[in-house]
Amino acid sequence: MAELQRRLEEIRLFHGRDDGDFTSQVEHAVSVYRSYKSIEGDPSGVHGPNTRRALEAETTGRGRS
Repeated sequence: MAELQRRLEEIRLFHGRDDGDFTSQVEHAVSVYRSYKSIEGDPSGVHGPNTRRALEAETTGRGRS
């Protein structure tokens, strides 16, 4: 989960600690990302396979430097 937080941080949708907790802030960031990218097939707010593939294609998982 911390990697998800770092990836969302890279695209400036998450601003917090990469502590591995799936908080409402992370859920909201995932929902916003899915909306921006028009990702379908994953349940709302869920970091499913379609969302994961898209996010991994454009981020490194290391967060922002």
